[in-house]
Amino acid sequence: MEEKITSMIRVRMSAKDAHYGGNLVDGAHMVHLYGDVATELLIKYDGDEGLFCAYDNVEFLAPTYAGDYIEAVGEITKIGNTSRKMKFEARKVIVARPDISASAADFLEEPIVVARATGTCVTPKDCKRK
Repeated sequence: MEEKITSMIRVRMSAKDAHYGGNLVDGAHMVHLYGDVATELLIKYDGDEGLFCAYDNVEFLAPTYAGDYIEAVGEITKIGNTSRKMKFEARKVIVARPDISASAADFLEEPIVVARATGTCVTPKDCKRK
């Protein structure tokens, strides 16, 4: 693979994303973001959304709360005939500061990695346009 094929989305975790006490967002939400990143990667490479087949590994490394901003990034690491291996990382780039006020937040100079994953997607041959 000559050039890296990457994608990034940044989203704010809202109160509706909080699943547990203390406004904690469940780790599955990061996996949902990886699905969106994977879709963009497949569209960039194949011109089609393709299908997510499997995650090889998922690690949850730090908590995420309502009000935090998460940057989810992905990269195609290996290209097969129809399969595409990918790696993902979710980073907290803004942290909510409800201890100060309801609207306080800090931009993090050094993002906090909250989750990582690797997986495989497939674009059926008859759907590839590139």
